[in-house]
Amino acid sequence: MKTIFFGTPQFAVPCLERLLNHPEFDVVGVVTQPDKRRGRGNKVTFSPVKALALEYQLPVWQPQRVKKDIPTLTQLQQAMADVFVVVAYGQILSQEILDMPRLGCVNVHGSILPQYRGAAPIQWCLYHGETETGITTMLMDAGMDTGAMLLKANTPIGLFDNAQQLAQTLTDLGADLLIETLLKLESQEIQPIPQDESQATYAPLIQKSDYVIDWSRAAIDLHNQIRGFIPNCVTSFRDKSLKIIVTAPLSTAYLSQLPPELSISEPEFSSFVANPGLPGEIISIIKGIGPVVQTGQGWLLLREVQLAGKPVQSAWDVVNGMRLAVGEVLGNG
Repeated sequence: MKTIFFGTPQFAVPCLERLLNHPEFDVVGVVTQPDKRRGRGNKVTFSPVKALALEYQLPVWQPQRVKKDIPTLTQLQQAMADVFVVVAYGQILSQEILDMPRLGCVNVHGSILPQYRGAAPIQWCLYHGETETGITTMLMDAGMDTGAMLLKANTPIGLFDNAQQLAQTLTDLGADLLIETLLKLESQEIQPIPQDESQATYAPLIQKSDYVIDWSRAAIDLHNQIRGFIPNCVTSFRDKSLKIIVTAPLSTAYLSQLPPELSISEPEFSSFVANPGLPGEIISIIKGIGPVVQTGQGWLLLREVQLAGKPVQSAWDVVNGMRLAVGEVLGNG
């Protein structure tokens, strides 16, 4: 099956790898976002998809706007591909492009559509505390993740899964589902199913303001925000920014789900209940683990944090290094 692959980040790499190593597919080119300058040295950096494509000596096209780039459009048309595969490419495809391949354009999306359409489905499903997500393959149309669905694969979400871990689970799941989808599409074993618009939800681009921690929110909500937007959620401490990387909610409903190394004794938990603090206040320090912060509802145990200009550290190391004390208060953002 003659294939052109559209993709950019690491999330797309396993899908491209699976296509390249499968005898039924001939990847004749890759379309990815333009190179960017990153880091302190301002060095030009390839996308992960481009790096893999170059390893396989594939043609790579990097238009600033693919639907307006005449040379790229001409080459895509001349390729006479059977299918275009699109995985986290990062640009909207025009109807002209969607109509080019014989079987259409197949997208691998990181949610159970029609839920969490958009740019950041993994992050927002964690933010909202979902306990299940998955991958949907679909035939693309001109809308934002609105095309007819082909196949789905579900996976559970654990209380301590974060966006990085969930992305790895989904990218492997997506690579398997992609191959199954393409083979069944070619053999006409799939009937595309229109999405139910009444069930649609959205996962927009994440804004800087989404990273700000508001300690008046419930512990579970803050935990979900922090693991969903890892490693960017920020509070303030002693007039400096402090990123919160890993947490555990200590609200009553979640104590049974804590891993053994975070087990909280009944007397210890009773002391939290008996001595509540203000939102953001450190009300206890658990030896060997880290501080417990009062929230608007319940308590949040800090496990890993990052001080400005420092590497990620265990919260216990920061307790010792900065001599954190019960009664100190973390600010909002």
